[in-house]
Amino acid sequence: MPAPRLSVVVTRRLPEVVETRMKELFEVELNHDDRKMSREELVEAMKRADVLVPCVTDRIDASMISQAGERLKLIANYGAGVDHIDVSSARQRGVLVSNTPGVVTDDTADMTIALMLAVTRRIPEGLAHMQAGNWEGWAPTAFMGHRIGGKRLGILGMGRIGQAVARRAKAFGMQIHYHNRTKVHPDIEEELEATYWDSLDQMVSRMDVISVNCPHTPSTFHLLNARRLKMLKPEAVIVNTSRGEVIDENALTRALRAGELAGAGLDVFEHGAEVNPRLRELSNVVLLPHMGSATVEGRVEMGEKVLVNIKTFADGHRPPDLVVPSMT
Repeated sequence: MPAPRLSVVVTRRLPEVVETRMKELFEVELNHDDRKMSREELVEAMKRADVLVPCVTDRIDASMISQAGERLKLIANYGAGVDHIDVSSARQRGVLVSNTPGVVTDDTADMTIALMLAVTRRIPEGLAHMQAGNWEGWAPTAFMGHRIGGKRLGILGMGRIGQAVARRAKAFGMQIHYHNRTKVHPDIEEELEATYWDSLDQMVSRMDVISVNCPHTPSTFHLLNARRLKMLKPEAVIVNTSRGEVIDENALTRALRAGELAGAGLDVFEHGAEVNPRLRELSNVVLLPHMGSATVEGRVEMGEKVLVNIKTFADGHRPPDLVVPSMT
């Protein structure tokens, strides 16, 4: 007799082509309503599944993992970041964790540049003006922004996405600077004409644009805190397409409202969907609903990686995108 198929619970709606392929390969429980599961519902899902497929909005901590029982063997995360999953606790319980690295590098880097341009060229303000029917024609001093060519870009986190941002920014004529745990390979530095700063304090005080491209870890929580935000030039702009927890959102809001920063483009927020309401009031702030990876191509490729991780595990092998605690 054929071996029973793995039981898989998917916590949110995925692209149709991905869900269809999952149903062909496994015994799948889909979330047709696309409603975010509660903590209790996630625990129940882990009790009845061999594999859980969560996403970034699903917080899975040690207490929840301890209640999962013996059936759960793999958490196949739909996304590259795994800071919402207690990977160490999962591994201690014999539960593997996989992710989808490298898929949305270009999409997120594109969105980073889009936010830079949106803030510096005041695109949302111009759009709102047009949609309100207030435009009466071109004027020499109307909606003047700033060019990004020639400006200094400080990249916080020079991994795949940080390097992709640097390549795009270099094409716009920006000067590339970066802060990272370690220097990148000399060949990459040479290609990007990038300057490494061991001191984040020294870098941020000299930059025109700061791009946050590092993951959220205990060491990066509030890396851009009130003290460092005060070091930025009043003409500086901050863009964040990584994780909201890296910036002290309240301190950022205060600095923007006080005119101590020129603007911000944010695709992620410290408290998820609970955005500081004062940020919404600022015309020099562009807020997006975590759209960095929101391309059809990217989301389908993420799903394909999830499928490969689960199928490889089902065949008795190590998932190719296995996450180990030292990576988080």
